[in-house]
Amino acid sequence: MSSKPSIPKGTRDFSTEEMLKRDYIFETIKQVFRLYGYQPIETPSMENLTTLLGKYGDEGDKLLFRVLNSGDFLSSVEDNELLGREHIKLSSKICEKGLRYDLTVPFARYVVQHRDEITFPFKRYQIQPVWRADRPQKGRYREFFQCDIDVIGSDSLLNEYELIKVIDEVFERLKISTCIKINNRKVLSGIAGFIGEAERITDITVAIDKLDKIGIEAVNEELQGKGLSSEAISNLQPVLQLCGDNYAKLNKLSDLLSKSEIGMKGISELRTLLAHVDSSPLKCDLELDLTLARGLNYYTGAIIEVKSKDVNIGSICGGGRYDNLTGVFGMQGVSGVGISFGADRIYDVLNQLNLFSDIKVSSTEALLVNFGEKEANYALKILDLLHRLGVSAELFPDAVKLKKQMSYADSKKIPYIIIAGDDEIADNSITVKNMSSGEQKKIALNDIVSFVKDEIIRSK
Repeated sequence: MSSKPSIPKGTRDFSTEEMLKRDYIFETIKQVFRLYGYQPIETPSMENLTTLLGKYGDEGDKLLFRVLNSGDFLSSVEDNELLGREHIKLSSKICEKGLRYDLTVPFARYVVQHRDEITFPFKRYQIQPVWRADRPQKGRYREFFQCDIDVIGSDSLLNEYELIKVIDEVFERLKISTCIKINNRKVLSGIAGFIGEAERITDITVAIDKLDKIGIEAVNEELQGKGLSSEAISNLQPVLQLCGDNYAKLNKLSDLLSKSEIGMKGISELRTLLAHVDSSPLKCDLELDLTLARGLNYYTGAIIEVKSKDVNIGSICGGGRYDNLTGVFGMQGVSGVGISFGADRIYDVLNQLNLFSDIKVSSTEALLVNFGEKEANYALKILDLLHRLGVSAELFPDAVKLKKQMSYADSKKIPYIIIAGDDEIADNSITVKNMSSGEQKKIALNDIVSFVKDEIIRSK
């Protein structure tokens, strides 16, 4: 017996019910994006590796899915190169393209490529899948969707404030209790200078970004393994353990970084952002987290990350400011800031908290029963009328036993059954059964419009 087919680890199939729930998430997010004036674009699943490499740090580059060149991809490789097994060198010869790792770098490429068509500041949203060769685990997939918004072509901190308001609005609509964590890359640079390791900013940020996952002792061990001195690691501890409210942390940090120009600039930006938020308080929590680094090299200012307060699943949204990402594509001095909602993790949070209970899990609102050719012809007229009224309806295609048709409706959770048999044809009517209450009533064709408005449309 042949084995069942399978899919790659870290990828998933989605059932109809799951897709309807996912669409609910996407539509909720899109509505808020549009509310704040963001416009949609799409970019290809594949990008040239020259576009992707070097934008995510060494760890990110290792997670890129590379796509083999078409045809004889080994034609330019020498036998001794194959035997040498130098994977980086080989990869550059047999792979010219890769699946996108995120939506931000392709967006920067898009901006540079289409600069003559864009009005700045450019506010875009993009909802598409991305791929990472990561180790699959709970809440972490190799193929997953991101829902991004970015503003590019503006240095104003009002953009960061707006993104925080978007986050607050999205998760309020989804009924997810969250904490928004913020930091600033300039502050992290100031901290690196304060402990005497200004040149090791990447090693420091990659390590401390793991603090929540592996704990402070493991972070210190990693820093030691990267070559940081014991004195530097010791000087870092008071920073990692700062406590108090957001302003108390900033005040203490100002004392520590008073001699760091870049650090003080980051603190000033954080104060400005908090002042904007104070003018219009959020419904969620906002916390200054000085260990937040997000580990991506292209961030230069604000860093944002969102955690669910009720489900331990990692970040469900994140992003930050990048001052010259377009520069690597030949367009200097264009600043941007953006965030990405992790739709797959948001789905898992909603599922665990049973927040999908009020979502309609069937796209069909009414099923017309098929009793035979004559009845089906009559039912088709009813079907056309329902469609014109905006009701999602279908006629069962085969004249099979009523039990089978009712079972079909039940499995699809269709709320209304419409019966159009000999009796209904004789007096120009239909019989409607509410599958939830079990109630049945006969409705004249002339009254279908009012019934649809009063019952079906009102219940949507």
